[in-house]
Amino acid sequence: MYKISAIIITKNEEANITDCLNSISWVDEIILVDAESTDKTVELARTLASKIIIRKWEGFVKQKEFALNQTSNEWILNIDADERVSTLLKDEIINLNKNDVDGFYLRRENYFLKKQIKSCGWDNDYQLRLVRKSKTHFTNRLVHEGAVVEGKTERLKNRLVHYTFASVEKTISKINHYSSLRAEELFREKKKVRGFTIISHGIAAFFRFFIALRGYKDGVHGLIISLFNSITTFLIYIKVWELQTEEKAKKEHTLY
Repeated sequence: MYKISAIIITKNEEANITDCLNSISWVDEIILVDAESTDKTVELARTLASKIIIRKWEGFVKQKEFALNQTSNEWILNIDADERVSTLLKDEIINLNKNDVDGFYLRRENYFLKKQIKSCGWDNDYQLRLVRKSKTHFTNRLVHEGAVVEGKTERLKNRLVHYTFASVEKTISKINHYSSLRAEELFREKKKVRGFTIISHGIAAFFRFFIALRGYKDGVHGLIISLFNSITTFLIYIKVWELQTEEKAKKEHTLY
């Protein structure tokens, strides 16, 4: 494998950043772009990252694109602070020798409240994270941004460990944030929301995760994940309805 630059964007990740950076200490360069953290994220990262840049938060895509542009190598490992590169995955990446491939999907091993989740679609979670810089751009989305590679891609065998949602309190905070971003996307797409839309989508989200995606197999953890997905969906459509209502009120106000 050629030289690799790792990119990470952070905001108040003191609980995660040290373990994350230690798991990628073998790469040739680590670029960390921090969105003005108020905790010890930057302090903890100083001895582990090659370069740390403090930059006002401008959204996931803008932060990722900026980090990408700071790298000096062609191959990029895009990783989040709550992820860890396992020893097996590290060895697999180091020993790669496929000159005709432009990107690799990594399969995430997802944990929720310290339990590995094998249902809810979480055990088939492939993310395009190892890419050639010259062939890559990020999708222009407010939430769940992702890399797009113009070229051949393959999947790696070993897993990227993902410690998502370490507590209920943090989960609720993230749900509120991400539901607002997703609502903004749907509002821009002119998605029309009524009362029935809110109810039907919220209920359907629970049954999809708990029944269709077999969340019940992970017991109470699967139940909670399914409920959180239902709550997220309810919030998304309620927030879209709120944005539509505000827009309608402004239009009516301008007529008088």
